[in-house]
Amino acid sequence: MVSGVVILSVYIITFLFGLPANILALYAFIKKLREKASPTDFLLLNLTISDLLFLLFLPFKMYEAASEMRWLLPSYLCPLTTFIFFSTIYASSLLLMAVSVDRYLCVAFPVKYKIHQKPIYGVICSIFVWITTSTHLCFVYIVDQLTGGDSRGHDCYNNFTQAQLDVVLPMRLEICLVLYFLPLVVCTFCYTRFILILRRTASLNQEKRRRAVGMAMGTLLVFVVCFLPYNTTHILGYLIEDNISWRSDALLLTTVNTVFDPITFYFSSSAFQGNLKELLRPRTKTPYTSDRTEKGCTPQNRVRQGNPTENTQDNDVGGLQCP
Repeated sequence: MVSGVVILSVYIITFLFGLPANILALYAFIKKLREKASPTDFLLLNLTISDLLFLLFLPFKMYEAASEMRWLLPSYLCPLTTFIFFSTIYASSLLLMAVSVDRYLCVAFPVKYKIHQKPIYGVICSIFVWITTSTHLCFVYIVDQLTGGDSRGHDCYNNFTQAQLDVVLPMRLEICLVLYFLPLVVCTFCYTRFILILRRTASLNQEKRRRAVGMAMGTLLVFVVCFLPYNTTHILGYLIEDNISWRSDALLLTTVNTVFDPITFYFSSSAFQGNLKELLRPRTKTPYTSDRTEKGCTPQNRVRQGNPTENTQDNDVGGLQCP
């Protein structure tokens, strides 16, 4: 089992890198939604919101790690932090699964996809994901009540009594099967078929193919590296009817997911890259540039001249011409 110093260090590094990266991702996806919304954009926006919510509650876990893994904060924050912590983890896995299904349908049935796809589907799917994860993770409050609701000065969601284990272990097993292994199977199928179809598509630009495959491989890497070890502890814990000693170590890997997601978005999406470059590019206003903006950036001139930004925006995450 790693020390509290190592846990605190990982939390701090994740927070320092993950928070600005996800804020930039939030800006990029909001801008994309305003210009040309698609179901995938709504899903990825919610994935970014999930990561940001996780990071905003991470300082509470930092304080816990700095206090030698004792919960010294107000007791009501323990179940709340735990609920947010785990519900965002599993919301990420469900949202990544939904994105994989969307990407597969895009390349497997391009005509039907373009005819029937609507942005509202992404909204409905996102709402379903949040409701599903919230209802599954509400058992955290049940466990908290079994302690009398007093976590101050004690372990927060750790070192359970037998009464707590009777509730925790079956729920963990059900959660990891439904909210992790099912999405993992779906993602593996969809992205395997996705890559095979791309390899047979000779007309597809090599750069677009590279970004699309990068998106698929990055997502599967997140599933295996960040989520698999922790969810494996749920199965092993159920089999031995006790907590796994290295559970907290495996949990550390799930926090790194909040850094991996924006990196995957950046390297797999030209639209994401374009929006971020536009945000980070220094802006200087001169009479010349102002005049050129007025004369050269009207809708009619953009059609005649061809706007590189708009052409880039047509390619969403995955680098394909999927709306």
